[in-house]
Amino acid sequence: MRGGTDGSRHTELVSDFESFSSTRDRRAHTCAAVVLAAGLGSRYEGETHKLLAPFRNKPLVQWALEAALGAGLDATYVITGAVDITDAVPEGVVVVENHNYADGQATSLRTAAAVAAADGHEAFVVGLGDMPLVPASAWKAVAAAEGQLVTATFSGRRSPPVKIVEDLWSLLPLSGDEGARSLIRMRPDLLTELACEGELIDIDTRGDLSRWS
Repeated sequence: MRGGTDGSRHTELVSDFESFSSTRDRRAHTCAAVVLAAGLGSRYEGETHKLLAPFRNKPLVQWALEAALGAGLDATYVITGAVDITDAVPEGVVVVENHNYADGQATSLRTAAAVAAADGHEAFVVGLGDMPLVPASAWKAVAAAEGQLVTATFSGRRSPPVKIVEDLWSLLPLSGDEGARSLIRMRPDLLTELACEGELIDIDTRGDLSRWS
């Protein structure tokens, strides 16, 4: 009787291990896109939050969301906080609220890692909601590039989107206004740079919006 019980237990353990291995194998091939859009946007002195300000006939944040979604990765998330951007979110983008957004961009990056882990992704590519002229091709290229830490470059300058693999998520800062840049500074030995098409602009002020609209 004891032998039979042990044998059954062994079978269960083997089955569980095979299931775990299968899950890991699937996760090794999944990468999510994440747009950070939780900040206060305090430098923008307009009638609305800068992410909802009109930029070339649609809300500013919608450009980044459509680009991330257009890359065709395994999932697309937007991390929100200071303002409700629901009306600007395209179908297919999952909204995730960061309740600690006031503690800086790092908390949004941590939120991104948490949701990616919960949904079984091995990596995510992160970009910013106030960078409207980064095209889907840049998101897709960064996601497909080999390496644990991959950043786009535009005319030789590093900028999001940045790919971060699961093994590095524990190194992300806990608070403050630095996100992937802090990780790049910490582990430059892991960094891969990838030249991408697009324009490196971010919209911080009303002047920025006027200049590029």
